[in-house]
Amino acid sequence: MDTSPHRWPALPAYVGAPVGAALLLCLGALAAALGGRMSSLEVAVACGLIVLLICAVADPKAAVPMAVIAWMIAGSFARAPFGSLHPTARQAAVAAGCVGCGVFIGAGIGGAGRRLTRVRRSTLEPVPGLAAFAAAVDRRRQAYGWLAAICLLPVLTLIVTSLRAQLSLTDNLLIYLLAVVLVAVIGGFWPAVFAAIAACLLINWYFTPPFHTFTIAEPDNLLALLLFIVVAITVSSVVHLAARRLVLARRAGAEAEALARLARSVLGGEDTPNVVLQHLHNNLIVGAELLERAGGRWVRVAYCGDTSGPPQHQIRAREDLALVVYGDVPPDSERLLAAAAGQAAAALDRDRLRTQAAQAEALAAGNRMRTALLAAVSHDLRTPLASIKASISSLRQGDVRWTPEDEAVLLATIEESSDRLDSLIANLLDMSRVQTGALQPYLRAAAVDEIAPLALRGIAGGDSVRMDVPESLPLVLTDAGLLERALANLLTNAVRYSPTNAPPALSAATRDGAVEIRVMDHGPGVPVADRDRIFEPFQRLGDQDSATGIGLGLAVARGFIEAIGGALTPEQTPGGGLTMTVRLPLAPARSRPQVES
Repeated sequence: MDTSPHRWPALPAYVGAPVGAALLLCLGALAAALGGRMSSLEVAVACGLIVLLICAVADPKAAVPMAVIAWMIAGSFARAPFGSLHPTARQAAVAAGCVGCGVFIGAGIGGAGRRLTRVRRSTLEPVPGLAAFAAAVDRRRQAYGWLAAICLLPVLTLIVTSLRAQLSLTDNLLIYLLAVVLVAVIGGFWPAVFAAIAACLLINWYFTPPFHTFTIAEPDNLLALLLFIVVAITVSSVVHLAARRLVLARRAGAEAEALARLARSVLGGEDTPNVVLQHLHNNLIVGAELLERAGGRWVRVAYCGDTSGPPQHQIRAREDLALVVYGDVPPDSERLLAAAAGQAAAALDRDRLRTQAAQAEALAAGNRMRTALLAAVSHDLRTPLASIKASISSLRQGDVRWTPEDEAVLLATIEESSDRLDSLIANLLDMSRVQTGALQPYLRAAAVDEIAPLALRGIAGGDSVRMDVPESLPLVLTDAGLLERALANLLTNAVRYSPTNAPPALSAATRDGAVEIRVMDHGPGVPVADRDRIFEPFQRLGDQDSATGIGLGLAVARGFIEAIGGALTPEQTPGGGLTMTVRLPLAPARSRPQVES
């Protein structure tokens, strides 16, 4: 950043040249008004001082037209008749020496001042004032302008020379002025300056007496030529400024559009540092990376594009964050870079906050799961354990003689309670695998008609389930073990809530390029508003009978079905009840696999 309150002035050449030309014309008019009281040396020195001043505060390129005009003023207004360009050899040499000294000294002062006050801009801060204008035309248009100046002026001279008898000097000046303006429109300022100087020399050689010499006998002709070159340079400057403003307007519009797209991407939810850097890469075609200072060194946290070359710009978003840009940055892109740096820093902070919030939510979910698990263990798991312990304690009593029928009842109680305990523990383990993401399904082609009967094994009342699974069903891509466990949980739930006179049913069919397995019961059903809640762990929807489970069967079933790439949706059974529909993708055509029983 620039800490000094002043900076060495640097007027563009298209501003300094017209200003200097106007000052030189005023000097010539003053010398003519004094009627010779200024010697030729004084006029030459004054011209040199004006050139020195302009070269010191303006672009050194302005010295080219300034030197030509200053030499003509010094050579024509140094002695009577004033305005006649016919200096002696001594006067021409003195004028050339004073003007040359002014050019070199002024350029040296300006260059030294700009070096001493130069500010290294690591943040690409904008340059205020006229120097902020970027190049108005590209190199192609400049080449066209130089070509137009080189080709147009000779052709125009041939035409105007053939019409010399019909045209006056004023007409010739206006014609050449139009040509200079045309060159300025095509190629910008410097081709137009070249055309103005060349046109002045051509008019002097061909159309001001004495002809075919650079001597000007009539003061009016010299004044006309000086005014011509000043007007031509001034008009070229105005045209160039207009072109520059047009380019700046286009760049400002493109920059505003880029900033708007950046804002839309952030507001649209794409709020990460990588997205911001990708946006910067797409707009400026540069590589970029976001560095964070940690542990005494800079660490890259995000990047986009080619970052292998040397860095070109570094923008500090804050003390511990910096945006580093690689490659050529287009002019006047400092606001986009600054906005991207700020947005990347803010996106990094928000991304970390989201991560922390997700971690906190995961911890809270884990805490809720542990709380529910403890609540379930405290009662639902202790109930079958209590039954097993009571039965075993009864059988071990030596003072009681049990009949064979009583022993069979107690052993049946032990077996039933053990099966219930095994089912509860299996569901708890399966739920923990689903919740922690440790489930790794092995997908392969499988036959539904071979998996579905295996799901009925070990289900109390499973022999009452009506099965309708045709062998002609296509193979599905699934994990046979997980699908079997999921169907077993669905069938257990259906058997539990089905009345005796309306047993549950399992059917399968092909629909819309997939296989659908339906587990139907005719129980009380589930209201539409509660159909999402039945898949939450430890949800039993007001069922107070905890002897049959702890509300994990449907949660485990959905977790398994989604893990193997399927979908589980509840719907109402026609006539009352609940139907669970499992939709599985078809497998590629291959030989029918064998499912081990």
